[in-house]
Amino acid sequence: MRTTLAVDGGNSKTDVALVGEDGSVLATGRGAAFRPQTVGVARAIDVLGEAVRSALGPGAVPPYADHVAAYVAGADLPVEEEALRAEILSRGYGRQVTVGNDTFALLRAGASGPAGVAVVCGAGVNAVAVSPSGRVARYPALGRITGDWGGGIGLGEETLWHAVRAEDGRGPATALAAAVREHFGTRTVEEVSLAVHFGELAYTRLNELAPVLMGVAATGDAVARSLVSRMAEEVVVLAVVALRRLDLLGVPMEVVLGGGVLTARDPLMTELLERGFAEHAPHAELIVADAPPVMGAALLGLDALGAGEGARARLRARFHVPA
Repeated sequence: MRTTLAVDGGNSKTDVALVGEDGSVLATGRGAAFRPQTVGVARAIDVLGEAVRSALGPGAVPPYADHVAAYVAGADLPVEEEALRAEILSRGYGRQVTVGNDTFALLRAGASGPAGVAVVCGAGVNAVAVSPSGRVARYPALGRITGDWGGGIGLGEETLWHAVRAEDGRGPATALAAAVREHFGTRTVEEVSLAVHFGELAYTRLNELAPVLMGVAATGDAVARSLVSRMAEEVVVLAVVALRRLDLLGVPMEVVLGGGVLTARDPLMTELLERGFAEHAPHAELIVADAPPVMGAALLGLDALGAGEGARARLRARFHVPA
């Protein structure tokens, strides 16, 4: 039986699953964060190898599968996807290798088929759309330099920015100041900023302020609500523009929402998203992804092997997701 090695490489962890052509899950494992843009391509693939050995045992040697389906953060451009693919092939991890951005796995995990739109709002923000004919619309997703705004870390930055200015008088009063102090256990918001500046507090921990922001917004705080509203607008515009590029705005299309900021199902965020899509993409069907992205990578791997619908249904059942 042929196999596919599914890989979901994210900013916080790397999940792998060895899946048979019949949809059976033979092994699963988890490794460290997959960050080729900060540690380099070779080290990122080392992390992948470590995750595979956590699944198959320390003595496992390549090839690990007939096909590797790696859908990972940091593969934002075709040239990055190709560099990662070449490195995996050079290690002999699989006889065939497909590498794509992790938004493709989110789409396949949440949608009923290969077509649709996926918007991820986790530590960062990104989106992809695939038409029924296979055409693709995507974004560079390199941060503010390519027009991105938001995500968990972006929202954390904005939360801290407004909290500091409320505390020192440069900005309007907001309950975010007290919420930031309480969350990090400091006497002032400035102490949080200085801790980040001196490396005593990891910059990535600003991601923790996203749910703090949502909680303050729920109380009616105007500043907090304005940030949540802008994040909702960004999610809508990412999807709408991608649909427009593929001439799909006028037809029913599934829009899969993923990442911690969106899967938290915050009531205010949910309301704003539903309102925004109803106005700008009335044919969109919103789906909050419940399945892990590694399942989406596995489905794409099964697609590459030419597996039948029975295999896909078996895989979904293994992850307790309706077929």
